[in-house]
Amino acid sequence: MHDTTAMLIELGTVILGLGVLGRLAGRVGFSPIPLYLLAGLAFGHGGIVPLQASEEFIATGAEIGVILLLLLLGLEYSASELVTNLKTQYPSGAVDFVLNAAPGAVAALILGWGPVAAVALAGVTWISSSGVIAKVLGDLGRLGNRETPVILGILVIEDLAMAVYLPILTAMLAGVSLAGGSVTLLISLGTVGAVLYVALRHGRLISKAVSSDNAEMLLLVVLGLTLLVAGIAQELQVSAAVGAFLVGIALSGEVAEGASNLLTPLRDLFAAVFFVFFGLSTDPADIPPVLVPALLLAVATALTKIATGWYAARRAGIGTRGRWRAGGTLVARGEFSIVIAGLAVGVEPRIGPLATAYVLILVIIGPLAARWTEPLARRLTRRPAAPAPAPAPEAEKADAVRTA
Repeated sequence: MHDTTAMLIELGTVILGLGVLGRLAGRVGFSPIPLYLLAGLAFGHGGIVPLQASEEFIATGAEIGVILLLLLLGLEYSASELVTNLKTQYPSGAVDFVLNAAPGAVAALILGWGPVAAVALAGVTWISSSGVIAKVLGDLGRLGNRETPVILGILVIEDLAMAVYLPILTAMLAGVSLAGGSVTLLISLGTVGAVLYVALRHGRLISKAVSSDNAEMLLLVVLGLTLLVAGIAQELQVSAAVGAFLVGIALSGEVAEGASNLLTPLRDLFAAVFFVFFGLSTDPADIPPVLVPALLLAVATALTKIATGWYAARRAGIGTRGRWRAGGTLVARGEFSIVIAGLAVGVEPRIGPLATAYVLILVIIGPLAARWTEPLARRLTRRPAAPAPAPAPEAEKADAVRTA
């Protein structure tokens, strides 16, 4: 009974604090994500007031937060739009991989961590945070912008690539044979392919089966289906976030709109919990020793992500402002980077603190880059006004006659 009471008090304090921070951020026109992360650092191990009773609940809430963020993103687009996006965006996905995975791999090799750690750190620097970016797009009111489908296309390619990358990395870390790793990879690819096929061919039937005039029933069915598919996807070595995203695209029409309206408040609550948990899982004392290499890597890969977004938006025929907005929005790293680093800690323990510091830097810079990259680029590229042309001699004479 005492543990339950302590958990309620801790949860109430955390959620109330998040509400205050969110209102403060709204007053100054700032994304609340960095404030949520700093709050997590304050309440985590090594922080000012470490949480005890509610830590397990917050960890579960954080997983639900990522799932809801990706579900709501999926509800914005249909399955056919997703496939079209993938067909048109795959060159941008290749550029994204080359520009952003290379710095991590090179850094690991320079630090002398070996090829397996290089593959792991390449993943840490490659993958943008779908959770953070989804929240930022909503906060800035950009879900309807022309560049947003380009951003989502890159995020989806990255998330689907995780179905290939994570099994390969896991096999390398465990020293598994090529045959064992290939089986895991085939299961992952088969799962993603099956869900995409069902979404494309039978999306209307799924929407019809889920549809309900009763808001309570619709909420329960959509949320239950999403958590079920996400859990099964994770069990099959596919990201739970990818599973939730695919559920979102399988639903369409009035069902998608109704589910989005019902789930948005839940998403906002659990997304805030996710960012707090991210801070909770970090010991502030581990950050200073790796701050300089993490900062250098963060600056380099922030620039490569901006270049990626600019290139992808340019390919889609979007104007200069939209290109800069796309690049700035992609800067944040988050949940996948931490998962990858957690897997690799057994092979190279130093990768954990470095990845944590790196992600914390970019998850704070990311929302700022999304907001300010385009205005800053516009200001830097603004041409000075041309001086007025000198009057012709004939005009000067005419003026002199009039004056006289």
